Amino acid sequence: MTATILVLEDDKPLLEGIRDMLELQGYHILTAGNGVEGLRVLESSPKPPDLIVSDIMMPEMDGYQFLAAVQGNPKWVDIPFIFLSAKGEKEDVREGRMLGADDYVIKPFEADDLVVRIASKLRRSRQLRQTHESRVVDIKRRILSVLHHEFRTPLTYIVAYSDLLNSDLSSMSLDDIKRFLNGVSSGAQRLRRLVENCILLVELETGEAAATFAWRKRPIANVESMFRCAQESVRHALESTGVTLNVVLPSDLPTLVGDAEYLKIMLACLLDNAAKFSNKPNAVVTLSASHDERYVYFHVADNGRGIPPEELSNIFELFYQIDRQRFEDQGTGSGLAIVKRIVELHNGTINVQSQPGQGATFTVGIPRATRG
Repeated sequence: MTATILVLEDDKPLLEGIRDMLELQGYHILTAGNGVEGLRVLESSPKPPDLIVSDIMMPEMDGYQFLAAVQGNPKWVDIPFIFLSAKGEKEDVREGRMLGADDYVIKPFEADDLVVRIASKLRRSRQLRQTHESRVVDIKRRILSVLHHEFRTPLTYIVAYSDLLNSDLSSMSLDDIKRFLNGVSSGAQRLRRLVENCILLVELETGEAAATFAWRKRPIANVESMFRCAQESVRHALESTGVTLNVVLPSDLPTLVGDAEYLKIMLACLLDNAAKFSNKPNAVVTLSASHDERYVYFHVADNGRGIPPEELSNIFELFYQIDRQRFEDQGTGSGLAIVKRIVELHNGTINVQSQPGQGATFTVGIPRATRG
């Protein structure tokens, strides 16, 4: 398909010359005389252009301001951007690069030079888009493969207990009915977690979660609320496995910066993982927090089966489970992959300390709010 290019230039003869030259190359060209007009063109176009070429020194809204507006809109942020300007000082080029421009062409320029640079950026953008689409297809294929197996167990719970409840209720005791309802509830909750985790994984792997994080992140002072929500989301898992949860929350935790919803999910995944592998009598999981000058740390410790040293480098891989056939663990193996990707969104840190047979401690560091 013909690529569409938006060209911004306040010098009308030059603008018309660039338009004619690029149309001869087979491109569809949109034009604007400054950043304000450029934004109008973007907003009125049925789909975003494939590339933007913009002058810097323009009236009303210059190229730097226009680029900032483009970068601030999720619909346009991926559009390749080339600055076109008579300014050639190193600091001007550096500023353009810092703002996110992909290239910088200095006037006066050879027509062939601009054509080659445009073709190169379009080709690279197309390659990245194809890679992205291929990765999405691969992720979906892997998720469907896992779900093919994992959906069966919770569905079996739901169908089997529902069939029992649909038989002869008059012959059942109240305890029987409660037990069957608990079975239906257990299967439904597990099914819901499977679906929610898979949707979140697609968002995290494809970059959609990064856009969500960009507008949702903010200072978070109420860590206690996140702890409560995470506890509630894994309450059934803890009760069903007989695991005791201890919570240790210092009163002097500083404000951190992040997405509270993603952090709740991260904590819930860590707690769920700890409960799943705490298969000893009187198992205990401890959720705690601490801080230093740079990070607020969340610690999830268990006294379960632990992690062999040779497996520590693999546990955050998507759909990976340690010796699944031997231990017959349930689940998709996606929890720790979700944790790692949420930590990466926050520019945080994560490490694991473990000894086989002695449990494991996961420690996540989330950046503190900068002091104003």
